[in-house]
Amino acid sequence: MQNSFFKAIESKTGVTMDELFTLANAISSADFTDERQVRKIVRKVGKMAKKPVPKELEDELTASILQSGGSLSLSDI
Repeated sequence: MQNSFFKAIESKTGVTMDELFTLANAISSADFTDERQVRKIVRKVGKMAKKPVPKELEDELTASILQSGGSLSLSDI
């Protein structure tokens, strides 16, 4: 990918290329039938987005992801 693409993302979101790749790797290797892993990823995405994820929302997102049966893509998150 073009370095300018990542610089544009970083300037708009404040998320670095390294953080994006770390998240992508975590998502690609995660077991989305494991509640602990799902919650960890939900928290990580919230933290990267600088958006607090209240416990109630975390519960809803986790339940929804677990209900999907483990088939989840980056665009779903």
